[in-house]
Amino acid sequence: MIRVACVGECMVELSLPAGDGDAARAPLPARLGFAGDAANVAIYLKRRAGAAMEVAFVSAVGDDALSRRMLAFLAAEGLDTGLVERREGRAPGLYAIALDARGERSFTYWREASAARTLFAPPCEVTPDRLRGFDLIYLSGVSLAVLGAEARAALRAFLADYRAGGGLVAFDSNYRPRLWPDAATARREIEALWRLTDVGLPSLDDEIALCGDADAAAVLARLEALGVRRGALKRGAAGPLAIGWDGAPPAFRAVARPRDTTAAGDSFNGGFLAALLAGGGPAACMAAGHALAARVVRHRGAIVPR
Repeated sequence: MIRVACVGECMVELSLPAGDGDAARAPLPARLGFAGDAANVAIYLKRRAGAAMEVAFVSAVGDDALSRRMLAFLAAEGLDTGLVERREGRAPGLYAIALDARGERSFTYWREASAARTLFAPPCEVTPDRLRGFDLIYLSGVSLAVLGAEARAALRAFLADYRAGGGLVAFDSNYRPRLWPDAATARREIEALWRLTDVGLPSLDDEIALCGDADAAAVLARLEALGVRRGALKRGAAGPLAIGWDGAPPAFRAVARPRDTTAAGDSFNGGFLAALLAGGGPAACMAAGHALAARVVRHRGAIVPR
């Protein structure tokens, strides 16, 4: 059985209805859920792969009631939570999503004291070496940003050794400026991870915002120069471009009126990786990712009903 580890943060999600939300007129009803970019990828990957694949979520949570509910939710999705560190006195991060009339989202975060920020930080039972034995490790720029500098360095050292032994690394830069002390630090840390990446799943907007590339061709050329040999560059409704493949991409149909674009990229990654690990070629993997993302953006929240 193929074994995949997705490393990162899961948060409490408050999904607010579209509108101006004037509390003076009426309180806003909010829907509570659990989500986070690496957790979203793990869930959608497991849903697509089913019993053919073991998917573990690797993170840290607190010892509070919401952390216990979060672990139960992840387990109900079929994820292995044995590599989720429990931190006494900590709690998960929280974010709220507000939507405009076009389904575009804005976020408000409360994550500075998130338990996930302590992942791989000693004293800990879950160390990077516990990831040995997985066939593929997935992580993102958010995964890097929430880790401390020492934990990032330990993770990089492990990944270099892991790849030398035949393991695969999949990475989505998922650049979120507010998580980093400055853009220079983000560029340095993310570039170091690109050099350790086998399957790249970046978004065009993130790469341009972080590195100032002129267009998609420039992004592809830079990533391939860093050693990324396969994957897909996501371009939203325009559909992805293949990394390391010159074939004609499949035709992608845009969703005319998306309801909520939250987790569009994460669901694409899950669909793409499920197809890739099942032996699919570049066109089939991109089509699988795009089709899953097109379903997800028709629903509110990061995790759609089964």
